[in-house]
Amino acid sequence: MTEPVRCLIRGSINVDEYFQVKNIVRPGETISSDGLEKKTGGKGANQAVAVARAGGIVDLVGAVGEDGVWTRKYLEECGVDVKEVEVVKEPTGRALIQVAQDGENSIVLFKGANFTVLPKKPSFYPRTTHLLLQNEIPLSETLAYIHAAAAADGPNGHRISTTFNPSPMPSDEELKMFPWDKLDWLIVNEGEAEDMYKVLAGDKAETEVAKAETIRGSDSYAHLSAYPIVLKLSSLIPKTNIICTLGAKGVLALVPSLQEESEKGKPHEPIFLPAAKLQGGVAVDTTGAGDTFAGYAVAGLMKLSERQGGGRELTREDVREVLRRCVQAAGMCVEKPGANESIPYGRDVDARLASGL
Repeated sequence: MTEPVRCLIRGSINVDEYFQVKNIVRPGETISSDGLEKKTGGKGANQAVAVARAGGIVDLVGAVGEDGVWTRKYLEECGVDVKEVEVVKEPTGRALIQVAQDGENSIVLFKGANFTVLPKKPSFYPRTTHLLLQNEIPLSETLAYIHAAAAADGPNGHRISTTFNPSPMPSDEELKMFPWDKLDWLIVNEGEAEDMYKVLAGDKAETEVAKAETIRGSDSYAHLSAYPIVLKLSSLIPKTNIICTLGAKGVLALVPSLQEESEKGKPHEPIFLPAAKLQGGVAVDTTGAGDTFAGYAVAGLMKLSERQGGGRELTREDVREVLRRCVQAAGMCVEKPGANESIPYGRDVDARLASGL
């Protein structure tokens, strides 16, 4: 029997400190918290748990301090391979998270051990097919892994697919020098997509706006404010597949790698899925939704790679299948408080999808 494919995540591990508040504190305001909890977090850790709970095999590369060794054990219990998580002198990264009664959150990050440059050079297991990265570690580390993945041969001689979730957003200069041509998938929210476009377009912004209008694929998406933004951004990084999450509206994807629909000089039709219906109708805590989505997205792509042996190009239905599960998982995540522990298991996501609720 063939060994399952694997995902490698080079990312952050934090101790998350949650403050339950009536509303997000405003400048100059002092408020009281109704509760305080400490949990394992960090975008790298959260997305690794999401990949594992979605059914994928995932290896996490990162660092914690002596004060955060317990997070390593927790992640292992969640099904994440933590052999490459090092214990270093610096204190573990921290996230101070305010969670308001309406489910919105505000986060302050302390980098800590996450910004340790690890001595080991990037390497991959023989069955590694996917690399997932965020922006809570030094950019030099992120770039080293991107270049290593681009140069590496995955299973069956196919290159390792790289996904980047640029959160927090890199600086303007970092965005401009980023090797977008080596990136397969970009996962952003609407605000991030707009910020990226403005930086990358620079003085050409007006020209790119006009170009985006001429390549508009369908008026079916005209009601989505993200639609022209994603089109404009794609015109600047044309080799990268873009997934733009829209919160309560759903998700919009533009996937240039869909070879079967290519027509010279014409863009691909975007793929849109509405958000999942929430039990109770209201989001309890949105903290982990983005990480849940990203982890499920890569786990879905891994599943397709395993099923197809890496040799067939993606179809629109393939992408819709992956996004359908991502949207449902993210919706279920916001129904519960917390980030890591609110990430649903794949069997529960599939059951909710099957129920039609």
